[in-house]
Amino acid sequence: MDVAALAEEFTRGKVILLNKPLYWTSFDLVRKVKSVIRSQLNLKKIKVGHAGTLDPLATGLMVVCTGKETRNIEQYQGSLKEYLAKITLGATTPSFDLETDIDMRYPVDHITADKVGSVLSTFKGIQHQAPPHFSARMVNGTRAYKLARKGEPVALTAREIDIREIEMVSFSMHQIEIRVLCSKGTYIRALARDIGLKLDSGAHLAGLVRTSIGSFTLNDALSIEDFERNLVLL
Repeated sequence: MDVAALAEEFTRGKVILLNKPLYWTSFDLVRKVKSVIRSQLNLKKIKVGHAGTLDPLATGLMVVCTGKETRNIEQYQGSLKEYLAKITLGATTPSFDLETDIDMRYPVDHITADKVGSVLSTFKGIQHQAPPHFSARMVNGTRAYKLARKGEPVALTAREIDIREIEMVSFSMHQIEIRVLCSKGTYIRALARDIGLKLDSGAHLAGLVRTSIGSFTLNDALSIEDFERNLVLL
């Protein structure tokens, strides 16, 4: 396809599946996609947006929309999302992940694979989840994480979520891996915190990969390098 025709196609609207690199923000990825499209297709302006934020310490599937397809972002955001999460047991952090240092340690000798399985089953279904203080939720016009980093009090209302499926993939005394299929708005970091509490210990998220959003899967996603290299072939 020639450049002019491809530019028209991206303007009309395309869905691009990308694997977000570790340490990139979701905005970093969108900004890069926009820059690549504009430079390679000679477009002065192009709308680009994404259907669901991933934290910088997470990797995996991001659904990026261009042009008129950005009108459907809300629909994609509302789809069920699947994650693979590594959770470290016996230690907590203020951010519930590796963004901050360990603040407390707890015993893990009493934790067994059977106990983890029993605890995970209690999270299945509709429930209310308290978001992490280190989140992008707004508190009186300020992002919660900005207040949390300053040590200021953060009051966030619990939100209704739906965990459709949750299962253990692997177990060791100090770390488990789980697969979660859940609704929009679910914080896997907060889930890690709550799992630690129900295990009568502590826990934090050590790694996260998003593997699907609705019918879109990570297996079909491009790296940002492949996207940039092969844009004219898409």
